[in-house]
Amino acid sequence: MDVYAANLVSENGESYIPASQRPDGTWRKARRVKEGYVPQEEVPLYESKGKQIANRNSKPQTITLPTGEVARQAIPGLFIVDEKDKEQKSKSKKKPKSSAKQSKEDIINKLERIKLKEVPKSETSEAKTKQNKQKKVEETKENEVTQNQSVDPGKRLKNLKKRLREVEALEEKLKNGSIAKPDPDQLKKVERKNDILLEIRQLEKQI
Repeated sequence: MDVYAANLVSENGESYIPASQRPDGTWRKARRVKEGYVPQEEVPLYESKGKQIANRNSKPQTITLPTGEVARQAIPGLFIVDEKDKEQKSKSKKKPKSSAKQSKEDIINKLERIKLKEVPKSETSEAKTKQNKQKKVEETKENEVTQNQSVDPGKRLKNLKKRLREVEALEEKLKNGSIAKPDPDQLKKVERKNDILLEIRQLEKQI
């Protein structure tokens, strides 16, 4: 307002604004104004009390807290976990792993115990079958010896030589391939060849 008042020039009782140059170099014409003229730029805008209060509240207010209060102030969305709670959670997480390991070890130990229990059973069953086979072989040999003692040595010798010829013929067939799949009895006859030869020699010495 003071600036415009200084620029007003009165002449012959009339006030007017003198000519002025614009920033772009052009000139404004002088204007005649009434006495007491106030430029529009300097006219204060009317504001109600409510609007004034709203403008005051809209401005950011800086709150100064005493030392130490900033650290205590809660931040939304931020959860602070105590060190004791962290230790308890870490221990609770570690416990399931250790229990899982123990359960696996227990299962492995049980399986090993079962295997150890099963092995002796299989071994004993195999040993029993072997013993039974040996007993049967010994019994058959004893029966043959008793029969040989009761039979005439000459007749026994003829029978043994006959059996030897049969065994040798069977052996030749196996070698030639005429018998592709021999049965267990034929294989036993071939295995008895040495026993027959020994018995023939013993009888020949007696005769």
